[in-house]
Amino acid sequence: MTAITADHVHVPATVPHRVPLARVTKVELRKMLDTRSGFWLVASIAISAVLATVGVILWAPDGEMTYSTFATAIRFPVVIILPLVAILAVTSEWSQRTGLTTFTLIPHRSRIITAKAVSSVLVAVAAMVLTFAVGALGNLLGAAVTGTSPVWDVTITQCAYYVFGMVLSLMVGFMLGVLIRASTGAIVAYFILTFLLPTVFGLLATSQQWFADLQPWVDIQFAQSGLFVFEQSLTGEQWAHIAVTGVTWLLIPMAVGLGFVMRAEVK
Repeated sequence: MTAITADHVHVPATVPHRVPLARVTKVELRKMLDTRSGFWLVASIAISAVLATVGVILWAPDGEMTYSTFATAIRFPVVIILPLVAILAVTSEWSQRTGLTTFTLIPHRSRIITAKAVSSVLVAVAAMVLTFAVGALGNLLGAAVTGTSPVWDVTITQCAYYVFGMVLSLMVGFMLGVLIRASTGAIVAYFILTFLLPTVFGLLATSQQWFADLQPWVDIQFAQSGLFVFEQSLTGEQWAHIAVTGVTWLLIPMAVGLGFVMRAEVK
């Protein structure tokens, strides 16, 4: 009988199964809520919505106690908090030095970034559903307090615009997180882009007529403001403003940031 040597034994190669994107997204979503800071940041969305609703009931004139008033009041704190959630979802890999573990378990960095983007949008949509519900409850309570009938002056289309505007605001924060990859720097850049630049653009538009005509094409905050105005529908020109400023301030910097993320050394 011929002896079988080890050289003749064929061992089938094991092919690792690719982790489904849904599972990676679920993990990233859990990571956003696992830390104490992440949990309270997301919880602050509900807290601020309730506080804004109470403020409207206490101080808004009876004639302005409408659903659009509640939705507008809730928007101001939520539109600030949501981008911070997206920023921390990205920068935590670098600021908390978990990136080496994350990118070792999932070598394809694009899948991690995609999962972070999807989980951030899911948080935004869930937050919008919650704020709409809180606003509706506030509208009913306000009508009961004033002894009037509740006014539902927001259409489904306007709600869709509202959600779209919130998601765009969140993605601006996400873009800054990808581009800068440092929590402090990205948050500072976000506040500059959200508050400082629109103020400068507004002052320039007030003093210079040529810039007043140009502002909708270069000021992303000004261009997107129409998404949150419930009394009017967007025109084709307004959608063009949103598209141009979105490409300039969101897509191009996002592409640059993704290039850095794919090539940057993780320590």
